[in-house]
Amino acid sequence: MIDKLLFWKKKKEISGDLLEEVQKHPVPRHIAIIMDGNGRWAKKRAMPRIAGHHEGTKVVQRITRIADKLGVEVLTLYAFSTENWKRPQGEVDYLMKLPEQMFSTFLPELIEKNVRVQTIGNFDKLPSHTQRAVQKAMDDTKHNTGLILNFALNYGSRDEMVQAVRKIAEECKENQLDANDINEETIASHLMTNKIEDPDLLIRTSGEIRISNFMLWQIAYSELWFTNVLWPDFTEEHLVQAIYDFQHRGRRFGGI
Repeated sequence: MIDKLLFWKKKKEISGDLLEEVQKHPVPRHIAIIMDGNGRWAKKRAMPRIAGHHEGTKVVQRITRIADKLGVEVLTLYAFSTENWKRPQGEVDYLMKLPEQMFSTFLPELIEKNVRVQTIGNFDKLPSHTQRAVQKAMDDTKHNTGLILNFALNYGSRDEMVQAVRKIAEECKENQLDANDINEETIASHLMTNKIEDPDLLIRTSGEIRISNFMLWQIAYSELWFTNVLWPDFTEEHLVQAIYDFQHRGRRFGGI
């Protein structure tokens, strides 16, 4: 049953009928993706792990294009977690160079397509060269009004919530907020995602069935979609299938 409901194992050709069917119904306003499996993709091909990360950036570009075409409003990609610093230094260094590499060629297209780049995470703790590349992308697209391409960089959900609690506590201490008035909206407004809607659909690639400290508060009522496909093999067809499955689920948000 889990396999039937949550997994789409085999690559399928996207049919005109399926794409047409998806476009007949509302698509998820916000899709979040845990992009997993780059290292395993490379290992299967006897290649260094960084080759998988390089290939993964190509998928980011393709998925951004199809999400924009389908009318998705926000696409959040889990690019680097607070735990990823534990990886070998050479791999971390390469990951920190990827934004420079990708935006050097992809940014003109994002500007042309009216896509706005944003980030969540502890941005100021990234290397200066990474910050410059990402900041330029954000600055150059800040007036765009189309798809929000939101990168989670040096992001961890528990860390995000700890920071939110500290801010709320400080406001209470300074009598800017009464503790009795704290509610869900208060917490949400202090999270890094306070200016965007919560994800409607969360996708994770590579066959892992866990959330890995990603948007724990925000995905309380998100639909979850898992696939065995490794991120470098994830295609536009897979995204369309995930959206199709989403459209055929009943979202009751605790009601009947």
